[in-house]
Amino acid sequence: MDKLRIFAYTGNRPYSHGDALAAPMSVQEAKQILHRARKRLRPLQERLYAENREAVLAVFQAMDAAGKDSVIRHVFSGLNPQGIDVVSFKQPSDEEMDHDYLWRCFRHLPERGKICVFNRSYYEEVLVGRVHALYRSQSLPERCMYPDLIARRYRQIRDFEQYLWENGIRVVKFHLALSRDEQKRRFLRRLEQPHKNWKFSESDIRERAYWDEYQTAYQDAINATAARNAPWYVIPADDKPTAHAYTAQIMADVLEDIHPQFPAVSPERAALLAQYRAQLELE
Repeated sequence: MDKLRIFAYTGNRPYSHGDALAAPMSVQEAKQILHRARKRLRPLQERLYAENREAVLAVFQAMDAAGKDSVIRHVFSGLNPQGIDVVSFKQPSDEEMDHDYLWRCFRHLPERGKICVFNRSYYEEVLVGRVHALYRSQSLPERCMYPDLIARRYRQIRDFEQYLWENGIRVVKFHLALSRDEQKRRFLRRLEQPHKNWKFSESDIRERAYWDEYQTAYQDAINATAARNAPWYVIPADDKPTAHAYTAQIMADVLEDIHPQFPAVSPERAALLAQYRAQLELE
C-alpha cells in the first residue's frame, strides 16, 4: 500500500500535526485490509517465535479517546498469546518515581522471538512530562535540571532505541492522530452512554484544555526521534476501521521485513527424528 508511505517518518522529512487528518477508507476496504494483514501476521509471528532471534517493540502514543485499546485489540487478537505481551503504562508508582524514567519500560522489553506492545511508554516523559513540567517533581539533583532537559531526553530516547536495534529489538512507533472535534464526540458518547461512563475521568477534561500544547509536544517528539531504525507512523485515527487497517498493514510489513524462518534441522537431528518417527509408526 503506497498510501502508507505518507504516514511514515524516519527523519527524512518533518512531521506537522495536521498531516494525518486524512479522509477515511470505506468500511469495506478497511475490513478487507485488516483481514488480509492479520492473515499475514499469524504465520509471521509463528516463525518469529520459533526462530527466537529478533523481537519487536510496538509503541502506541495518542491523545485520550484516540482508540489505542481498540487498535491493539483488533490488530493483535488472533495471534499466539505465548508470543505477545501488552503492557499499559499509567501514572508512575512511588517505586517507579524512585528510578530513572526509562526503568519501568526497560524491564518490560520483549524477549527474543516475541512481540511486546506498549500502550503509552517512555515517550510520556516528553509529552505529558513536557506539557506539565513533571520533571520538577522527579527529585532530580540540581545538576540534572538542565535548561534543555527535554531536548536531552529526545537524545536519550534516540540512543535507547538505537541500543535496542543493535541488540535485536525492532522498534516501531504509532501515533494515533485524533482531531479535536472527534475527541469531543467520543467524550460525549462516554458521558451519554451509561456502559461507557467508566471510561471517562475528570483528567480527560483537564488535559483537553492543553490541546495545542500537546500537539506541539507530539510534533516535536516525533521529529526529534524519528529514525530509519525506529520509525514513527502517524495514523489517522478519527475513523477507527481506517486506523485498524493501517496499523495492521504496517505491523505485517515490519515482520515481513524481518523475514523470520523456522530453525533449520541439521542432518544429525533429521536422522534422529526419522528414527523417532519409525519407532512411533511401529507401535
